Amino acid sequence: MRYKHLEFKFTQLLALILYKSILTWLPGSYSPYGGKYMRRLRYLCCKNIFLECGKNVNVERRAKFGSGFRLKIGDNSSIGINCYLPGDIEIGKDVMMGPNCYFLSANHAFERTDIPMRLQGGSGARKAIIEDDVWIGRDVLFTPGRTVKKGSIVAARCVLSKDFPEYSIIGGNPPRLIRNRKEIHLKVDKIKDNELEKVDSNN
Repeated sequence: MRYKHLEFKFTQLLALILYKSILTWLPGSYSPYGGKYMRRLRYLCCKNIFLECGKNVNVERRAKFGSGFRLKIGDNSSIGINCYLPGDIEIGKDVMMGPNCYFLSANHAFERTDIPMRLQGGSGARKAIIEDDVWIGRDVLFTPGRTVKKGSIVAARCVLSKDFPEYSIIGGNPPRLIRNRKEIHLKVDKIKDNELEKVDSNN
């Protein structure tokens, strides 16, 4: 089947209707009222919606992802409660996402000053990519076209308006690099080596 620029199967459309009409409103995955069963139902449904869906994926309640027909998500990743994602986002493996995250896919054009901005149209959609092993805190706002590199952490309520290297810890508005996780790893290794040297010297 085809609608405008989207190609999809009839089974995808049925699964999308089921998700949006019923499953999105069911209790969260960690609810004591059948949460693990709700998680399983949403997973099985979204597996039939998404273009690619890995194993052990958790789609939380009230997550919004457009049609989802072009969405890709890897193993052991999650979409947080009440998050808003573009329908073509790519999410890698082992991604954690807090609630209320919002991904913008396009923006208003504003270059001209001779006509109102509302008449200038949009800037065009840009795809968001979340690489493997990323932790996204709650209430993070992503501007269009962001790529979150492997191993990064995005702190709660950050406005992510630019990209950072792998293993970055990012926070703030405007966003800034707080620390690189590899630096922490090197410091821990150095402390361990110093402690071993002290033990050896005492012996």
